[in-house]
Amino acid sequence: MSKSSAAPAAPEELRRQLGVLDAVVIGLGSMIGAGIFAALAPAARAAGSGLLVGLALAAVVAYCNATSSARLAARYPASGGTYVYGRERLGDFWGYLAGWAFVVGKTASCAAMALTVGAYAWPDQAHAVAAAAVVAMTAVNYAGVQKSAWLTRAIVAVVLAVLAAVVVACLTSDTAQAARLDVGADASLGGVLQAAGLLFFAFAGYARIATLGEEVRDPARTIPRAVPLALGITLAVYAAVAVAVLTVLGGGGLGAAAAPLADAVRAAGLPGLAPVVRVGAAVAALGSLLALILGVSRTTLAMARDRHLPHVLAAVHPRFAVPHRAELAVGAVVTVVAATADVRGAIGFSSFGVLAYYAIANASAWTLTPAEGRPPRLIPAAGLIGCLVLAFALPLTSVISGAAVLAVGTAAYGVRRTITTRRTP
Repeated sequence: MSKSSAAPAAPEELRRQLGVLDAVVIGLGSMIGAGIFAALAPAARAAGSGLLVGLALAAVVAYCNATSSARLAARYPASGGTYVYGRERLGDFWGYLAGWAFVVGKTASCAAMALTVGAYAWPDQAHAVAAAAVVAMTAVNYAGVQKSAWLTRAIVAVVLAVLAAVVVACLTSDTAQAARLDVGADASLGGVLQAAGLLFFAFAGYARIATLGEEVRDPARTIPRAVPLALGITLAVYAAVAVAVLTVLGGGGLGAAAAPLADAVRAAGLPGLAPVVRVGAAVAALGSLLALILGVSRTTLAMARDRHLPHVLAAVHPRFAVPHRAELAVGAVVTVVAATADVRGAIGFSSFGVLAYYAIANASAWTLTPAEGRPPRLIPAAGLIGCLVLAFALPLTSVISGAAVLAVGTAAYGVRRTITTRRTP
């Protein structure tokens, strides 16, 4: 039975204060900020004129993952997302591996979003701005999840307005050509799959809703409603923007663009709109960064509670009801990464980790019984296969680095297990 929203939280528990709208907005803040401004150009370079096919494929896999995650989150409304589901349904190791993949992969996502802020706000000082953005968003999260939700709501409103302006500007331009949407000979199966894997990075924001399960009111009702709503809105926005930009730039032009949406409005004959787009991009990336730090800190909290991470990170602030030590630790690590990393490499690395995370989520959903709210078996099966295919279709460097990080996590689990077994009388 879920806790009443009016009931006081225990000292080590988080407070249930998010409704459906709050949960949807947090998911939108993560997905829209990540995808449109960070993943669209690399995906176009991979798929060329097959970009829209890659977007559709990513959306199908995301839908399967979202459905599996929503059913599991309603069953296990606790912080940690698939870390909790894997542990409860598949065993301790699989839960740990999901949590490890999420924390490491999404730390890279946080850095990518922070660097996107810097690249659009002040390109010459991108790393310094990125680090400052991480510090600022960590401070907002520290003040309480409700404040994070309100700020994200404002950010989403601004970003949607900017994206609507881009769509209208491109589609009403004299340079727009519907023929640029045709799939040509430059599109290949491998390129489309790679583009889908990169674009999946953008759809993965609905995980924020699941990882906030301990802070959602009536999670059995709220989460299954919020996840498909956030995903559906995001898909509609992505499709509209991708179509509009492609009609102006084409697959090749989009893939070569450093700032694709700003380049698109210039090509559409409205250069004065480009600065507005740059501001919108920076604001969108801030919203994504805010939601990402929120999600990573909650999974860190769950893993620290089980001592897979230092137990000191399991503390919950008595006043703000947030995992403040986990948030500060995540913020510190992301600040260092953002000050030194490259945004494009971070996207592929993050995608591999997140796809591994959702593969475990789908495997966990497969084990649910009908009485536990199991989705039709086709959904977790398609989600699991889709995640594995897209993960290994990513650029080779992303696959190698992602697999290496999972191997390190597995080795760490084995060492910890061995030490714990020896200490047990």
